Amino acid sequence: MSYREVKQAAWEANMELHRRGLVLYTWGNVSQIDRERGVFAIKPSGVAYEKLQPDDMVVVDLDNVIVEGDLKPSSDTRTHTHLYRHFEAVGGITHTHSTYATAWAQAQLPIPCFGTTHADYAYGEIPCTAVMRNEQIERDYEEETGVQITEAFADRNPLETPMVIVAGHAPFTWGKDAAESVYHAVVLEEIARRAFLTRTIDPDRGPLKQEIVDKHYLRKHGKDAYYGQ
Repeated sequence: MSYREVKQAAWEANMELHRRGLVLYTWGNVSQIDRERGVFAIKPSGVAYEKLQPDDMVVVDLDNVIVEGDLKPSSDTRTHTHLYRHFEAVGGITHTHSTYATAWAQAQLPIPCFGTTHADYAYGEIPCTAVMRNEQIERDYEEETGVQITEAFADRNPLETPMVIVAGHAPFTWGKDAAESVYHAVVLEEIARRAFLTRTIDPDRGPLKQEIVDKHYLRKHGKDAYYGQ
């Protein structure tokens, strides 16, 4: 991809995030990576979505060096960089402060798999990271946010559960490209909303039966997948 193409892809994904109502003001960002060039385009810091243009996207390499762009990249750039370095199959990343997913983050709780809609898109519970340790806070805060996430996936496949809740903060999602990462952000917000409603109706409700979780996830994502919704 040319720099123009990667910036266009990032811009389109950011605008879709805005159209879906998952961001207020400047509270969110999406990036798109070009693996061959080792660079990604990300939303600039502090620019309102209503004014955002493709040329505003900032191209950064995996050492966090700006290679193209006149604006300052998102303050979350180092989190994106860390995830791209550790989740090598990921092509796009989205960060929001969407209402229900962020509420679970503030509660510092994973989102249990209560139903088949959840199971269609994420295998098992959506993890919540550990609370950031004091020594992490004192280091590179945004880089350490990425560390929180990769630590939460030490024994999990990030492609099977392409989303996470960062304790006390907000969600991150990812996908094969920026567009899919936004799609997963929309899905996560709806899963979080339904999980909240489920717990409101029945505070003691446990996760869905594992055999049903397996069936729904594998019929959509397994080697013999046949379900295309």
